[in-house]
Amino acid sequence: MTDDSVSDALTVRRAAATDLALIAPLFDAYRVFYGQASDLAGAHAFLSQRLESRESVIFLAQLGSVPAGFTQLYPAFTSTGLRRIWLLNDLYVAPEARRRGVSTALLEAARQHGLETGAARLVLTTDKENLPAQASYQAHGWQRDERYFTYELDL
Repeated sequence: MTDDSVSDALTVRRAAATDLALIAPLFDAYRVFYGQASDLAGAHAFLSQRLESRESVIFLAQLGSVPAGFTQLYPAFTSTGLRRIWLLNDLYVAPEARRRGVSTALLEAARQHGLETGAARLVLTTDKENLPAQASYQAHGWQRDERYFTYELDL
């Protein structure tokens, strides 16, 4: 991303399968950030499967025509609330696009999607060490859950 391209207007839109070439490198970088080996082909295939089977919703942020970040939402449900919830599973902003409002725009797109689909809430999990992400979420009204514990069972 050149200095000229990052000064271009920020746009966020729901991604389609035709956007895989733009999203896959961001998704691969996101995975590398979380300690996984780079696998661009695997990232492309994984996202293709999610989009083709309509198992996720992805929003793509661009600065001009340059991909700047993405967020991926997975559907879930609240049995007690009798409604859908959205799991904001992935959010990534390219290093050269940070501090330009990209995460704010992606979080707002996710929030709007939740409202438009009648969801009860959005939920997310982030690494305890990822303090910049935590600060961003809290600045945008997200509240850390102090009531419930999360348990995992690796299979």
